[in-house]
Amino acid sequence: QVQLAESGGGLVQAGDSLRLSCEVSGGAFSTYPMGWFRQAPGKDREFVATISGTGGRTVYADSLKGRFTISRDNAKKTLYLQMNSLKPEDTAVYSCAAGSRTSLEVVTQDWGYDYWGQGTQVTVSS
Repeated sequence: QVQLAESGGGLVQAGDSLRLSCEVSGGAFSTYPMGWFRQAPGKDREFVATISGTGGRTVYADSLKGRFTISRDNAKKTLYLQMNSLKPEDTAVYSCAAGSRTSLEVVTQDWGYDYWGQGTQVTVSS
């Protein structure tokens, strides 16, 4: 059984930075594409970024390119999301996901993932 646990969320001011972590237990982490998604109140879940098992390929939501960086440490079985220049519209619950059953290198659709963390709240004040 694969389990994911996010951490690093919190309340910050506009312009600040945060780094989210997602620790994974169980499974073959280094073989899974991983992703970050977010969901703001009253809105649908939104793709943020994805990374291949080796970390060699990444894909970002167009609106977030240049501010957010996804990375992974396979030795620590941990996924990261570095978020810079945060804006109030970045306020959301951020969740990580693992794709243990896909043959794709990276996955941008939430239905492509089969394991999810519980999410961590990020609140950006203006």
